[in-house]
Order: sequence, then C-alpha cells, then structure tokens
Amino acid sequence: MAALTVTTATTVGGIADLAGAAVAAAGGGDTAPVGPGLALVVFNGDASPHTATIATPGTVDGHAIADATLVVAAGDVGIIPLTNLFRGATGRAAITYDAVTSVTVAVIKIGA
Repeated sequence: MAALTVTTATTVGGIADLAGAAVAAAGGGDTAPVGPGLALVVFNGDASPHTATIATPGTVDGHAIADATLVVAAGDVGIIPLTNLFRGATGRAAITYDAVTSVTVAVIKIGA
C-alpha cells in the first residue's frame, strides 16, 4: 500500500491543477490521512467505471459498519470525505480499488 500525502487548497490560490497533484492508484491499495476537511479525489481516465472502497473499521453495538464505496464513471472524477469514520489501527484510511488502469488519486484538504 502506498501512503498518500495531502495537497492543501489554500484560501489564497486554491489548487490550480488538482489532476497534476494526483498520483497513480496503487494496485495493492493506498492509505490516506483522515480528519476534518480531508477528501479523497479519484480521477478515472479509463473507458470503464471503477470503484474505490474505503474500509470502515468501526462497529455500532457490535455490528460492523459497511465499507464505503465510490463508483467513478469512465472519464469522470469522484470525491469522498475522509472522515474519522475511516480511521484504522494505523490512524489512516485503507483504500482499495477494483482496478487501477488509468486511475489516479489525490488527498485534498480544504482551507488552511
């Protein structure tokens, strides 16, 4: 798993090239920091839709919480907040992909 880093959209300048900040999605999955203002952005440059799955390690009254999935259509971009709900034992979110062909990802933080 590759450890994704955060790109911050500041109040002065924002992020002019978000796609340029993205890196190739790792075939074995990625990890990402979690917390307020953080989000995973998935760019799908493939001709088929792709799904990113974020593990939800918690439970409610002893019942597992379903993992979150983000289905990104071919040629589209998707975004999902990386809330503390996804914080795993390492303090980071664990993200897997159904395939990584032409898929790039970025973790963004809004405001700073």
